Amino acid sequence: MENLELLEHTDTVNELLARYGVKFGIYKNNVFKEQLFPFDTIPRIIEKDEFDYLERGLKQRVVALNLFLKDIYSKKQIVKDGVVPEDFIFASSGYMVECEGVTPIKDIYSHISGIDLVKGKNGTWYILEDNLRVPSGASYPMIARGLCRRSSPDTFEDLKIEDNRNYAELLRRTMDNVNVGGHTVILTPGRFNAAYFEHSYLAEQTGAHLVNGSELTVKDDKLYFITADGKHERVGVVYRRISDEYLDPMNFNPESLIGIHHIYDVFKKGNVALLNAPGNGVADDKGIYYFVPKMIKYYLGEEPILSNAPTYLPFYDEDMTYVLEHFDDLVLKDVAEAGGYGVVFGNTMTKEQKKQFIELLKKEPRRFIAQEVIDFQDIDILEDGEKIPRKADLRAFVLMADEPLVWKSGLTRFSRNPDSFIVNSSQGGGFKDTWVLSQ
Repeated sequence: MENLELLEHTDTVNELLARYGVKFGIYKNNVFKEQLFPFDTIPRIIEKDEFDYLERGLKQRVVALNLFLKDIYSKKQIVKDGVVPEDFIFASSGYMVECEGVTPIKDIYSHISGIDLVKGKNGTWYILEDNLRVPSGASYPMIARGLCRRSSPDTFEDLKIEDNRNYAELLRRTMDNVNVGGHTVILTPGRFNAAYFEHSYLAEQTGAHLVNGSELTVKDDKLYFITADGKHERVGVVYRRISDEYLDPMNFNPESLIGIHHIYDVFKKGNVALLNAPGNGVADDKGIYYFVPKMIKYYLGEEPILSNAPTYLPFYDEDMTYVLEHFDDLVLKDVAEAGGYGVVFGNTMTKEQKKQFIELLKKEPRRFIAQEVIDFQDIDILEDGEKIPRKADLRAFVLMADEPLVWKSGLTRFSRNPDSFIVNSSQGGGFKDTWVLSQ
């Protein structure tokens, strides 16, 4: 696969992506700016056996996380049994007291999970982060694969690669599994959202209605879609791409202008399904991440198949001592930040910065985790016609339908900065297709 003719079409594919509006948006200094997500045609290739292993581990992890969410908003047995400290639940910015005692349809909280992994140079895969609220990114490899097939059909003629175009089918199956009767809609905040391209693309691919808050209304404890001619038609499931706090101004943030009044009340009565369920942020808090291997043992009675990155919680005195002694060898992460923000490497700080950070760490130990810096495998990218190595991660997508489903593809993101381990699009990274071999 080294001499893929596809590599000659890098510019063509990127031009087509630009023409189709495959962009993401970022706010900087309160100004919204759309930019292209650079695509690299050298694929990440994962052997079948290796992906089978990942698939088992990803299913195990997401099943345990769903059980944790059900427990934490009901009996809280894992807290009572001393496995997870109370402080890591109620102090989490993702914990929502409004979700107490509310169980989603079929007990599914995270219908679509984006699990970020890296592969170390030792060949071991490590999970870096769980994204259980509104994970994005599946649309990019979907459309890129299609454009690559169009640009270089010969490349794909004889290769045994899993077809990634079935993501829409998996997503539709996931939505249909919890539909209580009525339309399927994808709820977007609008075109100024960072992932608006994805919202519209997934709606097109799944046959769901793409709607904003003004097109939905609540009446008699049910949710309705307002058609173009003013009719009200029942909605059975909402794949919402709006953050929890903006979803319902009557139950959450009263200043929200993009939510639907009383949609959460309809959800609580079981009259509409919301994907993902509100309140999931308590399970993808970076502090809670530390406890996921313990959750797997606690809820499933199994050893974790996939490993966390070696992680320390300054909340514990023993871990705080270790972090202070090995500060220069660690990466520190603010548990409430995302998108590559709030990440600092100990060895890049000045003496004064280090002093200030340690003072903050001692003052707010629950706010941070520390991790060993994993030396992930470099993956080649094309730059000015030359192959050069760059750090890359993999966002795997796990969908919970009538059974857990792992998409045999994923979003491989890479850093365009040779000195950076941060691959997020908002930090200037690019993306690749992920080829899972079928034999």
